[in-house]
Amino acid sequence: MTESTLNKLKILAEAARYDVSCSSSGTVRNNKDKGIGNTVGGIGVCHSFAADGRCISLLKVMMSNVCLYDCAYCISRRSNDIPRATLTVKELVNLTIEFYRRNYIEGLFLSSAIVKNPDFTMECMVQVAKELREVHRFNGYIHLKGIPGASLELINLAGRYADRMSVNVEIPKQKSLQYLAPEKNHKNIYEPMKYINTAVLENREDRRSLLHVPRFIPAGQSTQMIVGASDDTDHDILTLSSSLYRAKSMRRVYYSGYVSVNTYDSRLPALKQPPLVRENRLYQADWLMRFYQFRADELVDPKNPNLDLDVDPKIGWALRHPEFFPIDVNKAPYEMLLRVPGIGVKSANLIVNARRYRALGSDHLKKIGVVLKRAQYFIVCRELPSAVIGDLSPEYVKLRLMLPSGPSRRTVDRYPSLF
Repeated sequence: MTESTLNKLKILAEAARYDVSCSSSGTVRNNKDKGIGNTVGGIGVCHSFAADGRCISLLKVMMSNVCLYDCAYCISRRSNDIPRATLTVKELVNLTIEFYRRNYIEGLFLSSAIVKNPDFTMECMVQVAKELREVHRFNGYIHLKGIPGASLELINLAGRYADRMSVNVEIPKQKSLQYLAPEKNHKNIYEPMKYINTAVLENREDRRSLLHVPRFIPAGQSTQMIVGASDDTDHDILTLSSSLYRAKSMRRVYYSGYVSVNTYDSRLPALKQPPLVRENRLYQADWLMRFYQFRADELVDPKNPNLDLDVDPKIGWALRHPEFFPIDVNKAPYEMLLRVPGIGVKSANLIVNARRYRALGSDHLKKIGVVLKRAQYFIVCRELPSAVIGDLSPEYVKLRLMLPSGPSRRTVDRYPSLF
């Protein structure tokens, strides 16, 4: 590695840290004909963990931070006076291969600012993936950033070499996006998303009926939204996420707390630190939508547009709907068990199976994995009578859950009506 390439790498790896839309690929790409590397199902990306506990890493880098656009929230915006760099196709290919041979990485996550125009940028990124696959026979994980506004022909070509692609929404509402990034629009963002979704589904059908059909983005696509850069509510964000998940190829929506990198721009909020608690609550709500059968409008609505930062969204929903509780774990349907704080998907399945043979008590629930510290306020079983649980107010339960060790004397004095 030359000193020039090393300096470029330092600049562009630092710039890439603001893009969080990467995770384990979930795809398998076996090594054939003495190629380089493998992509093992469920691993292959930076800070992901394999089934045996190994931490997997990748080369996460931007091709260039020389940008055509002047987005208010971006460190690489055209008007910023920062060090600029651009890695050539050859440099990126060599870096990936040499890092892999030294066992530094198991894959590549490649994004870029918009250089010259979207098509030029996308074409260069595609060329990197093409050379890795066809010239060096690289079978490791490759995640490419889809460039909004690039031609669908280039998106299609990128999909033949990448394991996963992502096109970032960034700001959920068109009005907010136009205010902070006038050169961008949602049409250019959603068009490649829709194309990728259609192409992935068609490829899956073709592979069922035909032999030797090349795979197209086998690990699907992801996207990212910035949290806190605009006045968009959690209701706006989760409603959009819910609609995106209806596309069969959308695997993950990522939420990135806004980092105040351009404090001089009056369009941006004055944040002392990123809204990390809000970001975490959005991830928890996202998890509930994907695995717990919650709808976005159940977690947030126009009357309650933002998630409660004091408790997780599942507890928040339960506290807002005391009419559903307590439920009898020995009789309640699986769908209702999933809505009980402290009961997860695995625990709910075990409860449904175990209660066929005996009436479950608190000891059984503990062994199953139910977190009784939270669940005890919302369920009944042999040792938890409904008369006691039903007399507690949502305010009292919330306070108890916020204080895992129980209320202190100072808390009781401050909120006497709850005790």
